[in-house]
Amino acid sequence: MGTSRLEDVDWGRVIERLCYLFPPVIGVGLVGVLQEADLGVPGLQWGLVLFGTFGYTVLTLGLTTALFLDARRVQVVGGWHPRPWLNALFAFVLAPVAGVVYLYRRHERFGTPATRSEWWIVIAISLGTTVAGLGTAVIAYVLAMPGLVATAIGLAGTVAFGAFPIAIHQDAAYVCTRRSRWNPNPGTYLGFAFLSLFVPPLQPLLAAYYLFQRRRAVGLRES
Repeated sequence: MGTSRLEDVDWGRVIERLCYLFPPVIGVGLVGVLQEADLGVPGLQWGLVLFGTFGYTVLTLGLTTALFLDARRVQVVGGWHPRPWLNALFAFVLAPVAGVVYLYRRHERFGTPATRSEWWIVIAISLGTTVAGLGTAVIAYVLAMPGLVATAIGLAGTVAFGAFPIAIHQDAAYVCTRRSRWNPNPGTYLGFAFLSLFVPPLQPLLAAYYLFQRRRAVGLRES
C-alpha cells in the first residue's frame, strides 16, 4: 500500500512546492544573521538562524527525495531520461539550484500544468511594494528615521521573499499554455526570481519586464 501511495504522488508538483519554500526559509536565516548587529530581543538572532538552518536542511532532504523519485518515474514514462542519483546528489549539495534546473528541464519535455490566470496581479503588487518600499526607505534615510527604514525594507523583503517567486513561476506556467509568440519557461523565471532575492535591484526590473512581455503576448485581463 505504501508503494502505491508513492506512485500516486505528483512529484513534479511536490518539487515546485518545496522550491517555493526555500526563499522564506533563507530569508528567515538572513534576518537572524542581520539581527546579530542590533539585538532587540535576547537570543532572537540565534533562534532565527537555527530555524532557517533547520528549515533549509529539511527542505534539502525533501527535495533530494522528490527529485530522485520523479526522475525515476520519468525514466519509465519515456521521452526524457534524467539520472535519479545524479539529480539527488545535485539537490543534496545545492538544493535550490538543482530544483530550478530540474523544473526548467522538466518543462521543456512535459510542460508545466497551469493554475489560475490572475497570478500577474501578485507580480504587479510585488513590483509596487518593492518600489514603494525602496522609495520610503530612501526618504526615511534622508530624514534620519531608522525605524521607518527598517519597516519599509522589511515589508518589501517579505513580499519579495514570500510571494514573488511563486507568482512569477505560476503565471509563466499559465502564459506558456496560451497561443502566443512568447513562451516563457517557468523554471527560468523561478531561477531569476531566486537570484533577485540576493540582488535586490533585479526584482523590480524582472517584474516590470515580465509584465511588459505578458501584456504584449496575452494581455493582463484575459479571461
